[in-house]
Amino acid sequence: VRLVESGGGLVQPGGSLRLSCAASGFTFSSYAMSWYRQAPGKERELVATTTSAGGSTNYADSVKGRFTISRDNAKNTVYLQMNSLKPEDTAAYYCHALGLLGSWGQGTQVTVSS
Repeated sequence: VRLVESGGGLVQPGGSLRLSCAASGFTFSSYAMSWYRQAPGKERELVATTTSAGGSTNYADSVKGRFTISRDNAKNTVYLQMNSLKPEDTAAYYCHALGLLGSWGQGTQVTVSS
């Protein structure tokens, strides 16, 4: 099982980023996928989830209306479009296959600062 996140970086408040997570080593289309984030000194937080076919999504209240999770099962990739970013969105972001042990990537850092 391998998950590789990318797309993080430094962005000003109000800006946008698109994170990607490339999956391999398992049947990607069989699993719901989630994005989590963890800020320094804080617990890991669930940000967004999409079902295996992508037909249903859920979001943390803190990102609802600003973030969009999507997936492309043909490319074994899940995305997180982040708009109207705030300093409190600063964190390492991780993707995860729900119910699949060990399915965590190395994370990608998002820093929102002026």
